Amino acid sequence: MIRDVRVFRDLDALSAAAAVLVIDAARQAIQDRGQFLFALSGGTTPATLYRLLGGSTYGGQMDWFRVHVFWGDERCVPPEDAANSYGQARNAFLGRVPVLTHNIHRIQSELDPRVAADNYSRVLGDFASPPLGWPRFVLVLLGLGEDGHTASLFPGSDPDVKATTLVVKAEYQDRPATRVTLTPSVFNSARRIVFLVSGASKAKVLARVLYGDFRPAALPAQRIQPADGEMIWMVDQEAASAA
Repeated sequence: MIRDVRVFRDLDALSAAAAVLVIDAARQAIQDRGQFLFALSGGTTPATLYRLLGGSTYGGQMDWFRVHVFWGDERCVPPEDAANSYGQARNAFLGRVPVLTHNIHRIQSELDPRVAADNYSRVLGDFASPPLGWPRFVLVLLGLGEDGHTASLFPGSDPDVKATTLVVKAEYQDRPATRVTLTPSVFNSARRIVFLVSGASKAKVLARVLYGDFRPAALPAQRIQPADGEMIWMVDQEAASAA
């Protein structure tokens, strides 16, 4: 498998390049299909990108009225909680740009997790791209955990999930949480997946995911393999230091 791995000087350079990629993907999708279906990642790495998208230099180039925003996963905490990915994105950029409120499709993380997962599945069904029962996202952002997880697909999780969404109970870096996540089938149907990886703490696991043995049960990020799309790894020099 040919890998598209792009190495940048630091997180700022990576984020600026990612912002350009998002803008170009949105422009092309809106031209071709009239809308841009965009799935976000939580965590600290995309925060700089989100701040750029909320500013006039980059965000001013987006046709926000035709952007639909989704999330790959979410912690089951209220939107006001600092750990909530929707809340992070709202504070960083969604609250600063003219995206339509009804085009923001968050996971209702304040509800019972099973209810939130079922509700989110129905929302995804409204945007289904037949024969799929869910949307074919134009762009999905993903991160990489130090244990090889991505979204809320953790080591030891079910490798053959047929559902659209999944409720997960996981503890990562001493942060126990119940989460709702999309499943590999949904991610792998995307037109483009972009992993954003930053920092020396990710170097060893990045090398294992990219160049080590295929061990998806231990390294769930290896389950992300688009069926008919492209995958780009945007990493900074520290994260790429062991590859």
